[in-house]
Amino acid sequence: MQANGLRSPFQKGSGLYHFARMLDKIRLHQAGRLPEEYHPNVGLRAGLDGHLCGFLCIEHAEVCERIRQGGSDEDVAQWCFQRGLRPNKMQMRIWNEFARKFGWNDVAAKFLARMKQEDGLEHRTDIVTAFELIDLREGRDGESPSET
Repeated sequence: MQANGLRSPFQKGSGLYHFARMLDKIRLHQAGRLPEEYHPNVGLRAGLDGHLCGFLCIEHAEVCERIRQGGSDEDVAQWCFQRGLRPNKMQMRIWNEFARKFGWNDVAAKFLARMKQEDGLEHRTDIVTAFELIDLREGRDGESPSET
C-alpha cells in the first residue's frame, strides 16, 4: 500500500528496506508533490535516507541528480551499486535488520518518542521503531511483512 505516493519502508527495493521509499520521496519532492511535513527529513543524514546512503557509500544529492535523469528503481539501484557499495547477501541482511529496528533503543529513540508524543500515541507500546510509526501515520498499521 502506498500513502501519498510513498511505499512502506518495509517494502524492499533491490533487496534493501527503505530504498524504494527513499526513491519515492526524491521523485515526489522533485515533482513538487511531496507533502510539506516530509520535507525536513528528505536526505537527512541522521535519518533513514542518510543512513542508507552512508551504507551504500553514496551521497543523497547524487542519488537525487541520478533520479532527475530518469529510469526505473532498478536502474537507479544499479547506478548506486556501481558508484558505491554493491552489498552482498550478508551486508543486505545487516542493513535490513538495522533499518527495521531503527528507533528501538538507539540514537533515534528520543526522536521516535517525541513523534509519538506529538501524534498522541504515547500509549502505543507496540510502536517501537521508525518503520512502525511511519506505517501507522500513513494508514498501514500492522501491515509489516515477514522477513524474506
